[in-house]
Amino acid sequence: MIDTPTSPITSGLPLFFVITVTAIKQGYEDWLRHISDNEVNAAPVYVVRSGGLVKTRSRNIRVGDIVRVAKDEVFPADLVLLSSDRLDGSCHITTASLDGETNLKTHVAVPETAVLQTVANLDTLIAVIECQQPEADLYRFMGRMIITQQMEEIVRPLGPESLLLRGARLKNTKEIFGVAVYTGMETKMALNYKSKSQKRSAVEKSMNTFLIIYLIILISEAIISTILKYTWQAEEKWDEPWYNQKTEHQRNSSKILKFISDFLAFLVLYNFIIPISLYVTVEMQKFLGSFFIGWDLDLYHEESDQKAHVNTSDLNEELGQVEYVFTDKTGTLTENEMQFRECSINGVKYQEMNGRLVSEGPTPDSLEGNSSYFSSISHLATSSSFRTSPENDTELIKEHDLFFKAVSLCHTVQISSVQTDGIGDGPWQSNFASSQLEYYASSPDEKALVEAAARFGIVFIGNSEETMEVKTLGKLERYKLLHILEFDSDRRRMSVIVQAPSGEKLLFAKGAESSILPQCIGGEIEKTRIHVDEFALKGLRTLCMAYRRFTSKEYEEIDRRLFEARTALQQREEKLADVFQFIEKDLILLGATAVEDKLQDKVRETIEALRMAGIKVWVLTGDKHETAVSVSLSCGHFHRTMNILELINQKSDSECAEKLRQLARRITEDHVIQHGLVVDGTSLSLALREHEKLFMEVCRNCSAVLCCRMAPLQKAKVIRLIKISPEKPITLAVGDGANDVSMIQEAHVGIGIMGKEGRQAARNSDYAIARFKFLSKLLFVHGHFYYIRIATLVQYFFYKNVCFITPQFLYQFYCLFSQQTLYDSVYLTLYNICFTSLPILIYSLLEQHIDPHVLQNKPTLYRDISKNRQLSMKTFLYWTILGFSHAFIFFFGSYFLIGKDTSLLGNGQMFGNWTFGTLVFTVMVITVTAKMALETHFWTWINHLVTWGSILFYFIFSLFYGGILWPFLGSQNMYFVFIELLSSGSAWFAIILMVVTCLFLDIVKKVFDRQLHPTNIEKAQMYSNTVALSDEFIALQPLSRARNQLSKLRWKKIRVQSAQHMNLLKASTEGRTVGTC
Repeated sequence: MIDTPTSPITSGLPLFFVITVTAIKQGYEDWLRHISDNEVNAAPVYVVRSGGLVKTRSRNIRVGDIVRVAKDEVFPADLVLLSSDRLDGSCHITTASLDGETNLKTHVAVPETAVLQTVANLDTLIAVIECQQPEADLYRFMGRMIITQQMEEIVRPLGPESLLLRGARLKNTKEIFGVAVYTGMETKMALNYKSKSQKRSAVEKSMNTFLIIYLIILISEAIISTILKYTWQAEEKWDEPWYNQKTEHQRNSSKILKFISDFLAFLVLYNFIIPISLYVTVEMQKFLGSFFIGWDLDLYHEESDQKAHVNTSDLNEELGQVEYVFTDKTGTLTENEMQFRECSINGVKYQEMNGRLVSEGPTPDSLEGNSSYFSSISHLATSSSFRTSPENDTELIKEHDLFFKAVSLCHTVQISSVQTDGIGDGPWQSNFASSQLEYYASSPDEKALVEAAARFGIVFIGNSEETMEVKTLGKLERYKLLHILEFDSDRRRMSVIVQAPSGEKLLFAKGAESSILPQCIGGEIEKTRIHVDEFALKGLRTLCMAYRRFTSKEYEEIDRRLFEARTALQQREEKLADVFQFIEKDLILLGATAVEDKLQDKVRETIEALRMAGIKVWVLTGDKHETAVSVSLSCGHFHRTMNILELINQKSDSECAEKLRQLARRITEDHVIQHGLVVDGTSLSLALREHEKLFMEVCRNCSAVLCCRMAPLQKAKVIRLIKISPEKPITLAVGDGANDVSMIQEAHVGIGIMGKEGRQAARNSDYAIARFKFLSKLLFVHGHFYYIRIATLVQYFFYKNVCFITPQFLYQFYCLFSQQTLYDSVYLTLYNICFTSLPILIYSLLEQHIDPHVLQNKPTLYRDISKNRQLSMKTFLYWTILGFSHAFIFFFGSYFLIGKDTSLLGNGQMFGNWTFGTLVFTVMVITVTAKMALETHFWTWINHLVTWGSILFYFIFSLFYGGILWPFLGSQNMYFVFIELLSSGSAWFAIILMVVTCLFLDIVKKVFDRQLHPTNIEKAQMYSNTVALSDEFIALQPLSRARNQLSKLRWKKIRVQSAQHMNLLKASTEGRTVGTC
C-alpha cells in the first residue's frame, strides 16, 4: 500500500476541476443542441394517412409517408416531389439555410404524379421509389419511380430536380405533396453537419512536446529522490527508530515493492509540475478569444451586412504562423459581379458601349473602316457598315438572332416579375408595360449574359410548364424544353435541347472554349479562338456558344439513351457522361461571350502586404491561362519586373521533366531577379505524378505561383504537396465557392469568403470573412496577438509550475526524503486554480504588446513570430531555467534568511515547518504574479483587478484560512501560521528582498536586450511610443476605427493636429527669421 504524501483530495481536486470545467462547457453546448433539436423534432407537420391529413410531429415522419408542406414552411425531411398546386407539378424553393444560395430553384414532379393534387387522389397512388443510399452531397440524387397505372408499370427517372431537401423552404407555391425518402440523420442536411475540426495547430504540437519534457523531469525527480532516500537511509543513523512499530512491517517487506511504492509516492508529491489546468485554460482562451474576431468592426462589411465568423476556435494562433496563402480567383480576388463587355459572333468581335454593340473588326462591306453598332437585332439591317444586300442583311440577322437565342435559352436562370409604377429603364420594358423582370441565378455569369441578351432585344420571359419563353423584338416565342444536360466540372459545359416553334429540335451548348471548340465542326473556329485569347488577355471571363440540329430519328435515339441512363440505378453518372458525349458533338460554333469580373477593393494592397510579411501567395483558378495571367498582373500577384516562367501544355512525363529542369536552370542563372511561375492543370498532373521534388524545387524559388485550369481536387493536391514538403510550412487556403471546399479543408487554416456563389466554402471553413482585404487584419493583427498571447500562456504555465514544485524537491534534502510536503494541502490545491490562474487568462485575452494599426501597417513584423519562434526550444529552455532559478531563490533565500537557527518571533521562537513553507509559497505567489505584470504591455482595469486582486485574495484567504476556519478543519497545521508570519518584520524583509531579487534580474535582462539587441517588434514598440507626433504617425492612422476605439482616435487626432500646428508655426517663424537676416 502506498503511503501518499498528500491527500487524495489535494491530488485529485485540480484534475476534477479541469474535467468539471470541460464537462460544463461541453454540457452547455449539448444543452443548446438539445433545445434546438427539440424545436425541430416537435414542429407540427401534416401527413396523408387513411385518406386524410393527419397532424403529427416531425419526429414521427417515416420513410414512405406523404407529407404536405405549405408556402414558406421548411421541409421536415428529404422529400420526392409528387405534386403542387400548379398544373405542371413544379414549385420554387430556396436553399439559403443549406448552401447560402438565395435564388429561387425550380423543382418538378413526374407527369404521372403531378396531376394528383388532392389527398383523395394521392391515396390511390401505387408507386415504388428506388433510390441510392443516403449521402451528404446536396446536389447529387439518383433514383427512379415505378408507377403502376391500369396494370402497367411506368418508370420515371428521379434526379436532384425532384428532391426537396430538409431545411429548404417552399416559396411562391401554395402547397406541395412529397413522399419522404430520407428522414432524421439520413437526410442530406444531417449528413452535412460539420464535426469539430481535427486540425491541430503548431502551438498544440509544441505544448505536447513540452509536456513530454516535463514528464521526463517528473520521472527523473522521482527516481532521484527514491535512490537518494535508500542511499541515505542505508546508514544506521538515518534508519527508522526501533520503537516505531509502524515501520516493522516495512522492514520485513520486499525491497523491490518498497522501492516501487516510494517511487510512486514521489510521483504523487511532484505531480503538480505537470500543468493539468493548462489545457482547460487554453480551451477557455481559445473559446473566449474567438469572439473578438466577430466583434471587430474593421472586419464588418457594411454593404452585405456580413461580419467575420469563427467556425472553429482551435486554430486562432495558427493565423499568426501562415507561410503560404492559396487563393481562388473568381469571387475571392474579384467581386463575382459580372458585366457583359464583349462578344464574338461568327468571327466578328463586338463590344458593348452605352447599351449598343460596336463591331471592332472588319465587316463584309466596311470599305470606309467605320465601326458599326446596334442596340437590338432590328438595328442590324439599317447599320451602315452592314448594309450590303437584303440577303446579307437577313443572314446577318439570323446569325446574331441564333447567338442571342442560345444565350437566352441555355441556362438555369430563374425569373420573377416586379410591378413598378411606370415603364422601367430596361430596353425590354416597352414590351411588358408596367412589369419589370428580375433574374436570379446561382451563377453570376449566366445572369449577366441573359440580361445582355435582353438589352439587345431577345428577352427571356421564364418557364411555363415544359416550355421556355422568349420575346424577340416584342414577338413571343415558346420553345419546348426537352432535356437539360447539366453542367459538371469534368465536361465544363452545359446544354439544353429545345423544340423551336417551327418544330425543329435544337441543342444549344455553352462552356469553356477548351470544352466547346474541340466538339465543333463548323463556324468561325479559328477567328473565335483568337478573339477568346484577346478577351482573356484583358482579364475577361469567356464562354463559347454552339448549337446542333437534330433530325427526328437522331432525337429519338438521343431521347431513348437519355431515358435509359437517367433511370439506371447503377453507374448512372458514368452512363450519363457517355450519353452527353454522344450528344454534344458535331457542333456548329456560334461565337463567344466575354464578361468582366472586377477586382475587389484593396486586393493589390493585401497581396503586397502578404508578400512583405514573408508569405508566399499562390493563385489557384479554373480560368484559362491568359485570363488568369492578366488578373494576376492587375492584382499585383505578378508584377511587370518579374520574370514569368511557364509550365503549360506539357504532353508527356519526359517533356514535363525536361521543361522543369530548364526552368530550374533559368532560376539559378537569373537568381538576382524575382520569378513567377504559371502552371496549367494538365502539366501539373504530369509534374505531380513523377517529378514532385523537381517541381517543388522550382516553386520554392519563385516569388509567386499561378495555377490555371485547375480542378477542385488538384487544388487540394497542390496544398497537400506543400504541407508535406521538408519545411512543413503552415498553409492557408481562401475561397468562396463549392469548388474551393476541398482545398479549404486540406490547408492548415481554411478561410471562406461569403460571396455570391453560396455558402459552401464559408460553412466548411475555419473562418469566414466577407472580403479578401480583411485577410490582412485577420493575420497581421488577430493572428499576431493570438499567437503571442497563447505562446506566453504556455510558457508561463510551465514556468510557474517549475517555481511551484522545485522547492518541494529541494525540501526533500532537508527531510531525508521522507516525502514530507513543504506546502499545506489547501495551498497545493488552490495554487493553479485560484491564486495564479486569472492574471494569465486575462493576459491571454486582452494583451496587445503593440498598437494594432502598427501591426497592420508594418507587415514585416509578422516575420518575427513566424515559424513558431515564441515556442522554440530556446525560448522554452529560457522560461524553464528562469523557473528553476526563481525556485532556488525562493527556497534557499527563505532558508538562509529565516530558516536556520534564527529567532524571528517576539517570544524568541523560530519558524516551524509550516511557517517556512508558507513563506516560500507567499514569495512564490507574489513573484509569479509580478512576473506576469512585467510581461503585460496593455493594461486595462480588468488586468489591474485580477493581477493585484489575486495577490490580495491570497492574503485575505490565508488570514481567513488560518485564523477563522481552523476550528472546523480536521488538521490544525495552519492554525495562526499566516498571522504569525506577517507579524514578523524579518519575514516581511525576506519577502521583499526575494521578490525584488527575482524580478531585478528579469528587468535588467529586458533593459539590456532592448537597448543592445532589440527585436523588430521592440523597435516598433519604441517607435509607436516615441514618434506619436511625427508625420509617420499620421500614416499609421487607420481609415476607420471600431466604435469602442473612437474616443481614443479622436484624442490622438487632436494630438496630431496640435503637433502639425506647432510644426507649421515653427516653420513660419523660421521663415521670418531667415527673411529678416
